[in-house]
Amino acid sequence: MKTILFIEDEQALQKTAGDTLREAGFEVISALDGEIGLRLAKDKNPDLVILDLVLPKLDGFEVLKAFKETQETSHIPVMVLTNLEGIEDIQKVLSLGATTYLVKANYTLAELVEKVKSVL
Repeated sequence: MKTILFIEDEQALQKTAGDTLREAGFEVISALDGEIGLRLAKDKNPDLVILDLVLPKLDGFEVLKAFKETQETSHIPVMVLTNLEGIEDIQKVLSLGATTYLVKANYTLAELVEKVKSVL
């Protein structure tokens, strides 16, 4: 079973997306802020990270940069799922090493699961 670390501070989305991913056969680990997400990535070594950019403590840009600079986490694919749609944000995230950039409003939960499957 593949493990997904879902770093998202919006609890309703954390629960509904987490439940949907579990139903699709994934193990889901949840983090509500960037600091916890970074620690869990090092401890749990997930197969994929789904990362919001607007987070308390450490924002998603800082988390992604730390993932890619840390030997234990640099190999983990990171899928960004956010409400930020600016071209600068997209370019920055992709230059930092994210594999996928999804805008929350443009994807259903079923489409999210399909994107996760394609990355894994």
